[in-house]
Amino acid sequence: MKKVFLAVDLGAGSGRVMAAKTDFTRIYLEEVHRFDNPGTDLPGGAFWNPLGLYREILEGLRRAHDRYGERIVSIGIDTWGCDHGLLDANGELLGLPHQYRDPRSEGMAEVMHELMPERTIYQHSGVRTLFYNSSLHLLAAQRASSPALAQARTLLFMPDLLGYWLTGRAAVERTIASTSQLLDPRTGDWAREVIGALGLPQQIFGEIVAPGTTLGPLRTEVSKQTGVPAIPVIATACHDTASAVAGIPMTGEDQLWLSSGTWSIMGLETRQPITSDEAFELGFSNELGVTGTVRFLKNIAGLWLIQECKRQWALDGDDLDYAAIDELAGEAEPFTAFIDPDDPVFASPGDMPEKIRAFCERTGQPVPNKKGTVLRVATESLALKYRVVYDRIRAMAGRDFTRLHAGGGGIKNELLSQATANALGITVVAGPVEATSCGNLITQMIATGHLPDLEAGRELIRRSFEFRTFVPEDAAAWDAAYTRFGKLLGDRPSC
Repeated sequence: MKKVFLAVDLGAGSGRVMAAKTDFTRIYLEEVHRFDNPGTDLPGGAFWNPLGLYREILEGLRRAHDRYGERIVSIGIDTWGCDHGLLDANGELLGLPHQYRDPRSEGMAEVMHELMPERTIYQHSGVRTLFYNSSLHLLAAQRASSPALAQARTLLFMPDLLGYWLTGRAAVERTIASTSQLLDPRTGDWAREVIGALGLPQQIFGEIVAPGTTLGPLRTEVSKQTGVPAIPVIATACHDTASAVAGIPMTGEDQLWLSSGTWSIMGLETRQPITSDEAFELGFSNELGVTGTVRFLKNIAGLWLIQECKRQWALDGDDLDYAAIDELAGEAEPFTAFIDPDDPVFASPGDMPEKIRAFCERTGQPVPNKKGTVLRVATESLALKYRVVYDRIRAMAGRDFTRLHAGGGGIKNELLSQATANALGITVVAGPVEATSCGNLITQMIATGHLPDLEAGRELIRRSFEFRTFVPEDAAAWDAAYTRFGKLLGDRPSC
């Protein structure tokens, strides 16, 4: 009988409980429970509902027990990065966690860099300053004399908080902490100099554990509510990108990867952080992965652009599915205009098609009025922005690459995958779609002694899923487009 491992994969919009049935020659994934994760705007800002997420996890456990019974081995949770909750001395949650897009971080970068120069922060944390960093949101709370921060005794990131409620153990997993700009990637411990310079309370930064650590068994009350026995809860690679990279079966020296989803993140899997002046100037960050690896990476806007177009058209009464969206984009004329996907104007929700049209008009380009053309502009611009990041990685690595390993839901967009191969001029190996869940699951299998190491886990993934290969085409046309795109970017700070 196949053993079953459960992965809770939470995104900034929806969540799932996934089950992996395996005899360790192949993995068979099944979705046990899917649910929404809507943020909520309240008078005090934009918040998450962690209690709702916890209830959905319990429901997923109940359904898993009904389906798989005693075959369930363990469970692990991964989420988006940076967002966190605060506990008081009794271990009780102090208010709702803010969303990373909450406007309270506005203006905090300038305040932080007066307290400690950004280059110094980068030397300590390996992370560039971006609007979603935990550092900025905690600084905003400190500057606002937040009662919750004043009473706090423990900071837990979202997967840590949910793991605490499942087990009773409050610990911070290292990969999720590395997104905060408050962790030293060389030591794997808190960047105490940065924390001190920002005037944040040192006592809230407690125990850090490595990915693959067993937090403990499910609490007795959880087992009673769900029927699931006291299985171990694993602090897997709790940052979803760390899990995604673990779940992409890279081979040889070509450790160039792309995690494609709402955010696109491109980088290298390395053994040491890169905090050179060049890496700092070009906006690269160092986050931690499994088995002591470093994810040297750059965040790019990603499918957020297309998702927001879809949402706006649905509000306007035309609720297109993604198959229809892909068809419209594929039929549209190529290379009519370009946008910078990372321009701040595209970072917030709200009428993305109009924002794209306004950008094109403002930069003296043809304005895309048809839906398909808007989508084509967004898709090709995203692929060309990948090329910008790729060229900078090549320059810093001092070598070329023969392939890009891409995983995540975004690889289902075949137009984007082919455009990526065309723009970069190298082969794109796409798979698995469920890279995040796969990385979460193999980390559990290693932690529970069912697999020896990451290499074995990636080989198991390679045997279990289909992969698609996209070979570059139309080199001359894409080189010309890249030249036009470079002129559009110019010296823009978001490049």
